[in-house]
Formats: sequence, C-alpha cells, structure tokens
Amino acid sequence: MDDALVIGGTRFIGRHLVEDLLAHDYDVTILNRGTHENPFADDDRVSRIEGDRTNDSALEAAAIEADPDAVFDCVAYYPKDVQAATRIFDDCEAYVYISSGAAYGREEIPKREGETPLESCTADQAADDSGETYGPRKAEGDRAIFAAAERGVNAMAVRPCIVYGPHDYTERLDFWIDRVNRFDRVVVPGDGTNVWHRAYVEDVATALRVVAEQGDAGEAYNVGDRRLVTLEEMVDLIAAELDTSVEVVTAGPRELEAGEIEPDDYVLYREYPHVLSTAKLADLGWESTPLEEAMARSVADFLESDRDGSEHDPGRENEERVLGILDTF
Repeated sequence: MDDALVIGGTRFIGRHLVEDLLAHDYDVTILNRGTHENPFADDDRVSRIEGDRTNDSALEAAAIEADPDAVFDCVAYYPKDVQAATRIFDDCEAYVYISSGAAYGREEIPKREGETPLESCTADQAADDSGETYGPRKAEGDRAIFAAAERGVNAMAVRPCIVYGPHDYTERLDFWIDRVNRFDRVVVPGDGTNVWHRAYVEDVATALRVVAEQGDAGEAYNVGDRRLVTLEEMVDLIAAELDTSVEVVTAGPRELEAGEIEPDDYVLYREYPHVLSTAKLADLGWESTPLEEAMARSVADFLESDRDGSEHDPGRENEERVLGILDTF
C-alpha cells in the first residue's frame, strides 16, 4: 500500500497517524471540514480535501480524488458513518475504523476480542450524541465492520482504551500533570490502586497502520500500553518526569465528602478495573512505547502548551478541606 486517506487527521490520534504514515513513506491525503488548524498545511507531502465525513457525497468525491489504498476513519462516531464508509471504500485494500474499548459490554479482566461481549445498541442509541451512548455506538460500528467483511470488504477495527499523549485536546492527563507540577500533595481517589488501561497516542497510530497492513478482514484489535500502572503509579511517573516529588494522599468516599467531592469527579478514575488484552495486536508485530518514554513526551508537550486540564478540576479549595480532615486522623 502506498496511498492513504485519513478521515480527520489534524487533532490528536489522526495527527499522529499522519506522522506515522509519512514516516513509513505513504502518500497521505486528509479529509476534514477545516474547523481545526491543519498542522500539515505547509507540508507538501500531505494533500487535503475539504468535506464533511457525514456527507456521503463528500466521501464519494474523496474516494475518487484520493483513490486511496488504505482508509483510516478517525471520526466515525455513529454506526451509519461506518456503514456508509465501508460501502463507499469497498474496493480499497484496507479500511480501518477507530472503535473503542468502551464498546465492550461486560466487565472482564482482561477484555478480549471475540470473547468479551459487545454493548448492545438500540436504534435510538445509534443516533444519539450523548456520552452515555458512546460505547453502544462504537460497538454497533464494530458490527458494521463485521458485516462489511462478510461482503468482501477488507474492513477492520482498532479498539483503544483511554488515549493520552502530545496534542491531547481532552486534557485528561493534563489535569494530573498540572496537579503534580503545582502542588506537593496530590489527592488520589480511592486507595490509589485503581487501574484504567491507557494507550499512548503514537502507539495507537502505529496500531492503525499495522492493522491496515497485516490485519484480517472482519477482526477487531485492542490497543493499550503493554505495561499497566495504577493511578498512584501514574502520578509517581509524572513526578519523576517533572524531577519533583509529591506526597500522594489517597482519599475514600467518606474523606472526599468533606470537600463535597465524589471519586468519579476525578478524571481517569474508574472503580472497577478496565483492562484490554493486547496480545492479538502484538501477534502482528506491534510493540508499545516504554512507559517512561511515553510519559516523558507527554509531560514535555504539556509544558510547551497552554493546557492545564482545569475543566476536570474538582476544586483545589475542596481538596484542601479533604486534606485538612485527613491531617487530623
């Protein structure tokens, strides 16, 4: 494969995917509405087509103009998006859909492709745009991949867990980096052993390309860090990269109540562990970035940005009340 079309391609996962494809000598075209700054505007190796991926005519025009060997769909949020794309790009050598670990419908450790059931999805959920239906919509997109493969389309899905790294507009990890950077005491909900599997963004980009090149039609592939760390261990990794030390103060629901905080108010906290098996992807030759290196790049990018994760902040004044209560024990 030589020519790739990336639907999206300018913000986070898509941006890193374009960089990975360029590093592997692909000719790249991106398709998007142009509502976000294009980091490749001055790169003559990247062509751009303006169009809305929810408009089938725009996809059909892009299929003709780009004539891609591989299509990477970074912004398919509804099952109908996947259904349309797998029809329009049915003669490509590979169509890869970014699904999600949220597509799984049962709590298992770890969640495995083809074994752990997917979320069900009603017709109303398939058209809804709320966060509550994100997992069901992604699962229905996966089922559209399976159906396309049965029609002979070389369609595959990649299921990342929580993605982090440079240019992350969600600012989820940024909240924790900012906390460690500004305070010598960091409140962590629960007992610190919470595990919510995360995936470094450059590894997700590599996974998308590897699946396009080597994956099997109708298959889904989980992607996540090959080394799992708890929330407390993640804070310690951040502190090491910032060359600082912090006291991690764990607080359960009763202690957090003093600051009118719920454990779920903290981003990247999940009461029940969420772990994806990545063995199937590793069998294709994919490897993950060493965690210290991934965190170093993430912290460096944070320090160069104006992001602070403040939209996820439960309130430092609230935390100070919690710390005050804990100090009396």
